[in-house]
Amino acid sequence: MSMDYIFLIVLLVAMILMMVFQTRKAKKQQAERQSFWKNLDAGTEVITIGGVIGKVVEVDEEYDEIVIDSEGSILRFSSKAISREYIRPAYVSDDDVDENGNPLVKDGEHDADGPKEITTEVDESATDADGDEVDVEETETKSTKSPYDED
Repeated sequence: MSMDYIFLIVLLVAMILMMVFQTRKAKKQQAERQSFWKNLDAGTEVITIGGVIGKVVEVDEEYDEIVIDSEGSILRFSSKAISREYIRPAYVSDDDVDENGNPLVKDGEHDADGPKEITTEVDESATDADGDEVDVEETETKSTKSPYDED
């Protein structure tokens, strides 16, 4: 019987700890969001919860509204509708990379530390059918030059 009670106590303590940590995390996120809304100024690029991207034109604290300009369209939102500050992602054209996503070397640009030809030598000793040792030397050459490199 005592093992059942110990298990229940451990389970309750674990649940209470999880609730406390979740509450702290939620309060921290709420404080960050409040700080973001209070520090929102004209000119800041934002994204709404609906996905509209635009620059803040005006912040009306009396009515808790924000006016944004989205490519010439002036829109008025509740400040709670602003999701976060918008940071434009980096764009890489498909013409600048190969099929694996590696950057292409443009004409006139040569990497001095680029791919070089690698030569390896392998020395092994082997035995023939009679059991006598025979020295074997193999030289293997691998080229790591890109097909785009000029000779």
